[in-house]
Amino acid sequence: MKIAEGVVAFTLAAGLMSAPAFAQKKYDQGASDTEILIGNTAPYSGPASAYSVYGSVFEGYFKRLNERGGINGRKIKMVSYDDAYSPPKTVEQTRRLVESDGVLLMFGVVGTPPNVAIMKYMNGKKIPQLFGGTGTSAMADPEHFPWSIGFQPSYRAEGRLYADYILAKKPDAKIGVLYQDDDFGKDLLQGLTTGLGDKAKTMIVATTSYDTRTPSVDSQIVQLKGSGADVLMDFTTPKFSTQAIRKTAEIGWKPLQFVASVGSHVGSVLKPAGFDNSKGVITGHWVKDPNDPANANDPGVKEWREFMNAYYPNGDQTNNINVISYVLAQTLEQVLRACGDDLTREHIMKVATTMPAFKPGMLIEGVRIQPSPADYLVVRDMRLEQFDGASYQPLGSPVEMRK
Repeated sequence: MKIAEGVVAFTLAAGLMSAPAFAQKKYDQGASDTEILIGNTAPYSGPASAYSVYGSVFEGYFKRLNERGGINGRKIKMVSYDDAYSPPKTVEQTRRLVESDGVLLMFGVVGTPPNVAIMKYMNGKKIPQLFGGTGTSAMADPEHFPWSIGFQPSYRAEGRLYADYILAKKPDAKIGVLYQDDDFGKDLLQGLTTGLGDKAKTMIVATTSYDTRTPSVDSQIVQLKGSGADVLMDFTTPKFSTQAIRKTAEIGWKPLQFVASVGSHVGSVLKPAGFDNSKGVITGHWVKDPNDPANANDPGVKEWREFMNAYYPNGDQTNNINVISYVLAQTLEQVLRACGDDLTREHIMKVATTMPAFKPGMLIEGVRIQPSPADYLVVRDMRLEQFDGASYQPLGSPVEMRK
């Protein structure tokens, strides 16, 4: 993958295979008999650059797919630009992809603020904004934004999941909340508050926020310790999750610590924070942990490792972001195959929101990918897990996530 002048372009060659006999071929801009052109933005620079691996996994996945004949005889060409996790930049790059590059759809845009920033534009243009890398409630609103659908479990439901655990296991908790000051952090905080119900007013003793331009959240952690909290809710993205875990240990604070699913990855968060410092952290997961010895012989994990070794050999195989992005690409493949020779935007959106339950090999047993036109939720289940110093261990079975 080459990055030049803030741009990453993936042009993936493919051998062609005989297309199945579908009905009349129908195309919108970006699709043809030989090619499907897809747009993407990701933070290849900036405060959320840990998510840049999405682009590397997508590049490798579509390269492999094209080597195997593409999708219904068409090669996939993906163009991805750096948006630095800056919403204005995302808007600029998205307009470029649509109006200059002529993409058929936007896929896998990384992060909540970037996705929210382009929703009005995408819906005004009636162009699919497929499977954004976020669980924000804004992208589960088919009534107002029918062309935008997220991918990850609902952040509000995730917050409620943590609330349920606290009420059951630590009902007298004093909770301090660190949250990112955007739709991502606010959704999690709202879910936690809703889940605690009437007890929220007494159980939540302090909240403090940050934005992604903040160099450090150390002062916020010190502030939360001073509140007397014995539970820390760490609703942050990877860079700040690492800082929060590390600072909590440095000041000798030992709360029961919850970390948002997006900031809980072993390779990109817990390892730099220190495994000893991370011991006891609780989070929600929906994909298998390839670092867990129990998964060593799992067929899905073996397939994923073969992909990583062949198509992303420099990728960190302890980083679950590489698993999530792989599953995301698998889901897009599933949708495009089901579209057959009708590659109009309207048809793609219909297929993406009504496809049958899909279970790639890297999903935790009991987790479903099952989009619904009623609520636009895609990944429907999540399991609580706790880090034991080496890997995450389950705390029960997956729970259905609701808006």
